[in-house]
Amino acid sequence: MTEQVPLTVIAKEWGRIGVLGFGGPPAHILLLRRLCVEQRGWLAASEFEDGIAATNLLPGPASTQLAIFTAWRVRGTAGALVGGAAFILPGLVLILLLSALFLAGNPPRWVLGAAAGAGAAVAAVAAQAASALVPASLQRSGAGAARVRWVCYLLLGAAAAILTGPWLVLVLLATGAAEIAFRRGARRISRTDDTPPPRPKGDAPRAPRAALPLLVPGLAATGGFGALAWVAFKVGALSYGGGFVIIPLMQQDAVHRYHWMTDGQFLNAVALGQITPGPVVQTVAVVGYAAAGVLGGLFAAVVAFGPSFLLVLLGAAHFDRLRANTAVQDFLTGAGPAVIGAIAGSAIPLALALHQPWQYAILALAAAWLLLLRRSVVLCLLAAATLGTLAAISGLTLP
Repeated sequence: MTEQVPLTVIAKEWGRIGVLGFGGPPAHILLLRRLCVEQRGWLAASEFEDGIAATNLLPGPASTQLAIFTAWRVRGTAGALVGGAAFILPGLVLILLLSALFLAGNPPRWVLGAAAGAGAAVAAVAAQAASALVPASLQRSGAGAARVRWVCYLLLGAAAAILTGPWLVLVLLATGAAEIAFRRGARRISRTDDTPPPRPKGDAPRAPRAALPLLVPGLAATGGFGALAWVAFKVGALSYGGGFVIIPLMQQDAVHRYHWMTDGQFLNAVALGQITPGPVVQTVAVVGYAAAGVLGGLFAAVVAFGPSFLLVLLGAAHFDRLRANTAVQDFLTGAGPAVIGAIAGSAIPLALALHQPWQYAILALAAAWLLLLRRSVVLCLLAAATLGTLAAISGLTLP
């Protein structure tokens, strides 16, 4: 960093990305790179690539953490706070406004149709999100016994998403810890007696220890804002592998445990998170709105994004050590396929939440668009919403 970049500039530039960032993490990364590396020259290309690699090692929304990290590189802690907030706020405001429309007590029929149509496509979006993560995860796992473990972790994640709901986080932590144990044992066996054990680079991963409080979810038992804080914290602190893993983390709590939303409304929430700019994790704001209105939506967003700010601000200076840490890499190698399985598994309860035959027709079209043609998620959801609106106007039964 060769200049003291004004905070007003950071607020303007990161806010612009927050407004234009339709399309999820790929779009966010492209816009941040264009700003910080190509246009302004605030970061070298190698610094930016290292930032991507480091933030992808952390739980939580990776593109949000990259936005916070790049702003930190440009202007330190103040820059990170301003840049991160500016990146998040445009999409948060929009998604809360849409929540008020879609979750209103008596919304217009066309709004219900648009919501039902977009919600019908969400299961296909989940399947596409999972399939996109498979190649890199397979390559990372290695061959032989490691590939067998990869399949087992994938199946465990899928089963947990379908059967265990909010306890999925324990499966993610367990698969990561198991992979640490397997790989540590293999390295110990392959090491010759006269070779001293390698000194660990950096600290061991804190995920299992940091997750101990999750085993005693006292906040959840209190109900109200305590329960909302618990749900939002899980979304923000444990969404390994991309924003879509929040679906199984939230659905059981929001729909079946606390009854803040119906299945159909939850599908609408996921769809809104996809068609608005900014990170998909902002879906949690819709859940918060359903639980406690605008204040609940804002509260859920603050709790969900809080871990991202803390992780980056506390760890940014140590990211190189984090990337080099063998145990961290092993943990993510194990948790990664479980995350993919969880995302894929979430498509099943999402599809089962549909009630009308025409919704399944939209789901089939969406699956073909996304899985066979590999086309845009945003366009898919907008087209599905349009078809739902036409269904409502033509008099077809709504969920």
